[in-house]
Amino acid sequence: MRPIRLALPVTALLLCAFSAPAAVAAPTASGDWTAAPASGGGTRPSADGRPYFYLEGPPGAVLEDTVSLSNPSGAPLTVRLRGAAAYNATNGDFAVRPTPDPWIALAAPEVRIPPHTRADVPFAVTVPSGAQPGDHPAALLAEAGGRQVGVRLQLRVAGPTLSALTVESVRVDKAHGLIRYALVNRGNTDLAPSLALRADGVFGRGPNHPAKALPVELLPGQRVELSEPWPHPPALDRVTVRLDVTADGGAHATARASAVFVPWGAVAGAALVALGGVAAALRLVRRHRRRSAEPVEVPLVERELAQTGAPQ
Repeated sequence: MRPIRLALPVTALLLCAFSAPAAVAAPTASGDWTAAPASGGGTRPSADGRPYFYLEGPPGAVLEDTVSLSNPSGAPLTVRLRGAAAYNATNGDFAVRPTPDPWIALAAPEVRIPPHTRADVPFAVTVPSGAQPGDHPAALLAEAGGRQVGVRLQLRVAGPTLSALTVESVRVDKAHGLIRYALVNRGNTDLAPSLALRADGVFGRGPNHPAKALPVELLPGQRVELSEPWPHPPALDRVTVRLDVTADGGAHATARASAVFVPWGAVAGAALVALGGVAAALRLVRRHRRRSAEPVEVPLVERELAQTGAPQ
């Protein structure tokens, strides 16, 4: 896909710098520079302190907003900017692609900010005419002085939405005391899933807890691999594990897995004892058979009497 041209008025492309310290994102105690949404922007305007950008529009729309960069230090600062699409890392963390997002165009990819100054940089998101409805999470990344700051950009393309997920690859990891599974977002909206877990065995129960929120935001089309602890698994049992996952919008999925717990050490020890007993019994039987097969020595007088038939 070709890069999208920035669709902003020429006057809006100018860097807006103010000599007063930034009010949008207060610097930390160490004086680090900050990046944050400018006040009053987006398709849901709000007061200062927006935690992220939110933009919504139909396919073909051009959506505009502004990022504020603050330099509270006494030296000039050069900040590099880019937009990037987001995805879930395998463990569920929110991550961004290493290449720029062609939907996002910045007024300036690099900004030099004087000391004690805030710079407001406009940007635009051009939604392709064939974009699928639903959430398209991304982020604006600012980098300077070996430090990178990301600001979440929540983009929703107007149209029908679907919340759906599946639970897959459920298994009991007996070696590490874990119940492992995978979640897949089959819809087109971000999901905040909750998990209910139940494990029933022949001789008792394993982990059993009602629905709890999982520490993951499941993005559309993404798969994450998660686990639940099982600190005290049974020594001997056959267990069925059931996972019920729900999320806003009516998303629901269930999956099961079975596991057999056998104390193989005790079984091996008992087998060795039994084999030892069998071997000892076989030795006794063989010894008895050898003794029974040996010829019986008859005294000489008895042999002679037996041959002549004379009475004793």
